[in-house]
Amino acid sequence: MAVKKYTDYDYESIYNKELLGEESIEEAIEQIKKSGKDYGYVVKTIQSGEMLESEIYPLYRKRKQIPKRDKEKTKASRDAQIKLNWKNSVKYAVRLINTNFKRNDYFVTLTYKDGDLPSEERAKKDMKNYIKKLRRYIKKEDLEAIKYMYAIEFVGEDERGHTRKVRIHHHMIMNAVIPREVVEDLWGKGRADCKRLQPDEFGLEGVARYITKRCNSHRSNSKDKSQEEEIRKFEKSWISSKNLKKPTINKSTTKLTRRKAENMARNQNQLKELFEKLYSNKYTYNDSTTYISDITGGFYLYARMRKKC
Repeated sequence: MAVKKYTDYDYESIYNKELLGEESIEEAIEQIKKSGKDYGYVVKTIQSGEMLESEIYPLYRKRKQIPKRDKEKTKASRDAQIKLNWKNSVKYAVRLINTNFKRNDYFVTLTYKDGDLPSEERAKKDMKNYIKKLRRYIKKEDLEAIKYMYAIEFVGEDERGHTRKVRIHHHMIMNAVIPREVVEDLWGKGRADCKRLQPDEFGLEGVARYITKRCNSHRSNSKDKSQEEEIRKFEKSWISSKNLKKPTINKSTTKLTRRKAENMARNQNQLKELFEKLYSNKYTYNDSTTYISDITGGFYLYARMRKKC
């Protein structure tokens, strides 16, 4: 009979301390060994178009051994949860964009004429109407369906990082099924600028992070807010079409033995070679980060890679 293995737990919040400088991975490895916990390591692979993320973290064979953080609703834990929710929202947007869009698709910026600056509510309606115009054009010309993701921006930051209002405008990524001049002409509210996407070694992560950077535009600093209310302020700020493909996620509990996984953590200067070998040299290593925990032993390795041409 197969032994059940527990891999679905909040490993990102457990292993949240980045390994820096002279900190020893040996201590993290030994701590979990001394605890007597029955554990191994899982390899989680997230494929988003040409981009691949690899996550290696502990798995447990007994549910009661899974480490848990104190759930007390202190300000520190509330802020940590809000930050993690925001991070995961952006991470998912990056994966969606890398899965669905490619070189020479469009990055569109839409602005308004002077004297015709809308409220947030009207700006949302303007984008819905603009999408309808694009779809009508597609239907008329019998073109492939559009795929898109967009965000409305109306809060920015000054050179000191302080929040400030900016002229409301829109950023959108879409597939290149409509001529660029038509994409610009159909806006009709002001200036429209349609540029072609140019991926780098991280795919389209840069532009994805740019259009999703305003998740916290309405966040309140009131101490009376409950944790749930504060977290809701960090819900995704972007909107996407329903026809976007999701990234492919796979987990393997047999790809790495515990010994080999711990050998990767020990040999930080060899991670490029080790990660590329793990994926049969089909991907080029970009970077990686090793995380440890302040409440349990073991480690969490996160790497980003790109498919070789």
